[in-house]
Amino acid sequence: MKKRRTSLKDLADELGVSIATVSRALRNSHEVGEEMREKVKALAKKLNYRPNPFAQSLRKEAPKMIGVVLPNLVTHYYAAVLAGIEERARQEGYSVFSSNSHEDHNLEERALDNFISLHVEGIIACLAQDTVDYSHFQEIHDMGIPLVFFARTCLPELFSQVVANGDEAAYEATMHMLATGSRRVAFLGGPHHLDMVVRRKHGYLEALREHRIPIDRDIIICDKIDFDIARNNTMKMLESSNPPDAILAFNDIITYGAFDAIKSKKLRIPQDVAIIGFTEGETAAFVTPKLSAIMDQARVQGIKACELLLKNIAGDQTIYREVVPMILKIRESSDKNEAAQ
Repeated sequence: MKKRRTSLKDLADELGVSIATVSRALRNSHEVGEEMREKVKALAKKLNYRPNPFAQSLRKEAPKMIGVVLPNLVTHYYAAVLAGIEERARQEGYSVFSSNSHEDHNLEERALDNFISLHVEGIIACLAQDTVDYSHFQEIHDMGIPLVFFARTCLPELFSQVVANGDEAAYEATMHMLATGSRRVAFLGGPHHLDMVVRRKHGYLEALREHRIPIDRDIIICDKIDFDIARNNTMKMLESSNPPDAILAFNDIITYGAFDAIKSKKLRIPQDVAIIGFTEGETAAFVTPKLSAIMDQARVQGIKACELLLKNIAGDQTIYREVVPMILKIRESSDKNEAAQ
């Protein structure tokens, strides 16, 4: 059974007093004796009662709010997802409160706690890259608060999710590089416990298997999502005795870390090292050479995530898995044969 949010009435019924008495006790009113105040506060803590900061002043016109937890709001992808969420939420009269976890599970937990206190109608979330314990999301489920994941997800048996077809996109991108002159394709991913990383790596490996190319773990690197770390990992591969001649990069941060490393080694793209990155940003078309990119359709993901959340808020308990197809945009950075002509 799901737990519902504890109300003032629940506290009052448990103690056998009026709602007004409970309210006054929680406000430390002198109209309630000290013993009763302590009993009320102890029970409120036990039952995880959260006061609604809007309830007293806006009871008749309480705002409808959705909370959104994002790992890194400064990236174009997450900003575009948020724009899609806000667009759809606005159509239904909802306000959107966003919180940046900065890829930190502690900040992620704090954001959820704040949203609970704000009495949001529901939550949309994308996991921080270091989140491996999902108990705070289990608590959200147990409290009966609607929640939908996008991109990086967990607990698929409990929550709806919106994801991309990253495995198919990675397969297509790797096949493209192998078909256009590349022979030794590396994979630069994020933390391997993230389902998104697993999906994209799987597609990459399937393309290698189809071409009967031996899998070399030295050029498959799943590490922290960080520009400098991605750059350093790329430098090490390029300086090895058997360097890759192509790279498939997990996201925009890792892509540009790898791109910068290739440039700093004075290597030509794509003649020496081809590269394709999973990146939503328009900057992919502005670098030299223009970057081949796998685009997420981030705004569409945001709209879809919000639509699933609105269904849940309306009472639909179905667990959905919505897949938004990615788009492979071939530019100048990936085709060795074309560059050689």
